[in-house]
Amino acid sequence: MSRYVLPLSVLGTAVGGAVLLKDFVAGGACPSKATIPGKTVIVTGANTGIGKQTALELAKRGGNIILACRDMEKCEAAAKEIRGETLNHRVNARHLDLASLKSIREFAAKVTEEEEHVHILINNAAVMRCPHWTTEDGFEMQLGVNYLGHFLLTNLLLDKLKASAPSRIINVSSLAHVAGHIDFEDLNWEKRKYDTKAAYCQSKLAVVVSTKELSRRLQGTGVTVNALHPGVARTELGRHTGMHSSAFSSFTLESPYCTEELVFQATSWTDPHCSPSNSQAGSFPTEPSGKPCGRKAGLCGGPVSHIFVAGKSRQETRR
Repeated sequence: MSRYVLPLSVLGTAVGGAVLLKDFVAGGACPSKATIPGKTVIVTGANTGIGKQTALELAKRGGNIILACRDMEKCEAAAKEIRGETLNHRVNARHLDLASLKSIREFAAKVTEEEEHVHILINNAAVMRCPHWTTEDGFEMQLGVNYLGHFLLTNLLLDKLKASAPSRIINVSSLAHVAGHIDFEDLNWEKRKYDTKAAYCQSKLAVVVSTKELSRRLQGTGVTVNALHPGVARTELGRHTGMHSSAFSSFTLESPYCTEELVFQATSWTDPHCSPSNSQAGSFPTEPSGKPCGRKAGLCGGPVSHIFVAGKSRQETRR
């Protein structure tokens, strides 16, 4: 019997470690039960994965949801599916190709003309570790889609967001930003050998840096800006990496529904007990019970930018 003790102990330790790792990368459950009736929400890249599930959850909470996607066939199918599941008829598909500045301008112009308000902009769409492709306008693809496209979209919609205040911009970044370096001398990788991982990290670092600066510029406007790392999910984002091909990754990585932080960021500020009006820089807003409201160690947002990491948060001090 004793000969089985060590192997069983090793197996138990491995399984327990895998379960803990799964919990760590996935984050916790979204604590916010707030609804957003009448709030207009734009979610980019919403035809699949995290974007689609976020749109679904926000549609359940009564929002007017705009799915902004490049592939209109998939986008229309996703919108139809969400309408059917939530019985919320205010879910619509619109074309947006973040690799085309022309498409971004057309999308923003249509939204500005047709929508009375835009309360929540979720910049979610991304490409990860693709070959050395370029956008329609000649930018390196990962920087062009993940950062430059959303940067232009956000700025084109800023007046509408300000007019709809209180409103919120949520930029989906990645923990990979900590390994990022922005080479201002060669943003498009024309002088160096292309490194798919470094290019991805650069794009996500650019998202974080611009989030902090935009948050500073928007103080006093009623528009809050946050960046977040949603956790590691098994979505189409990793199709160029093969990161989800092993049995281990299939177990430890969350399903495509790793959206708790996104949903929390999009809804918590509408709760009068957990909103920017009740939060001060560095403080933890509280529920009526006196307990901190937010994620496991989260903040509700407020007048400063924060980096939220899969259920945990790290306040970024601006310089």
